[in-house]
Amino acid sequence: MALKVKDAALAARKFVDRGRAAAGDYAAGVAGAAGDWQQRTAAAAETYNQGVQDAISRGAFTRGINGAAATKYQERASGVGAQRFPQGIGAAGPEWEQKTQPYLQTIASLNLEPRRPKGDPANIRRVEQVATALRRRKVGGA
Repeated sequence: MALKVKDAALAARKFVDRGRAAAGDYAAGVAGAAGDWQQRTAAAAETYNQGVQDAISRGAFTRGINGAAATKYQERASGVGAQRFPQGIGAAGPEWEQKTQPYLQTIASLNLEPRRPKGDPANIRRVEQVATALRRRKVGGA
């Protein structure tokens, strides 16, 4: 049974419309950094790898979370972040559509076995088929 999916252009419009309306949600979900990430990241790949391994060995992730000030995060995210989020979502719409389309096509091309009653293991196999196809699309370029 083929799966029915929305048109990418319609989904992109929904993404932009809902995103613009989600400034409050942005404030709750912000976790970013400033600067020219691409250039810096490309230049520091090996340093990053070494740093991650060092941080893991020291338990730095947990210590950092425990020492973070939630109020600073909330103030910045709900202030500057919430103001800028709607424009960012609007600007992201065309690229979101372009990058989402192949995944929607992958889902639409699947022919799954019919749904079974709740709790039937065949339903999990349907999920597995979708997950496998999407993973193949992402890493295998298929």
